[in-house]
Amino acid sequence: MRRLDYKEQLVDYFKRNLKKGYPSDSLKFSLISQGYSRVAVEQAFTKANQELAEKAPPFKEKPVIIHQILDENDNPVHVKRSFWSKLKELFK
Repeated sequence: MRRLDYKEQLVDYFKRNLKKGYPSDSLKFSLISQGYSRVAVEQAFTKANQELAEKAPPFKEKPVIIHQILDENDNPVHVKRSFWSKLKELFK
């Protein structure tokens, strides 16, 4: 078996089992304990992560909206909260 096929099999192994939800450390440990080279396992893991990251959909973050009350000079106005709103905040 050629060396490239060997690494591609390791990459496929990582991709399959990471999709199933197995932890990466346990996958690495099992391969190393079966006699695979630690360097080859790390390289295959890195390549599998890169390939999975390329296929992942882009993550869209929700924008953070901040509400402020400004006076005529564009300075923030601090509004005192009522007792009830402070009390309500405690129980959230």
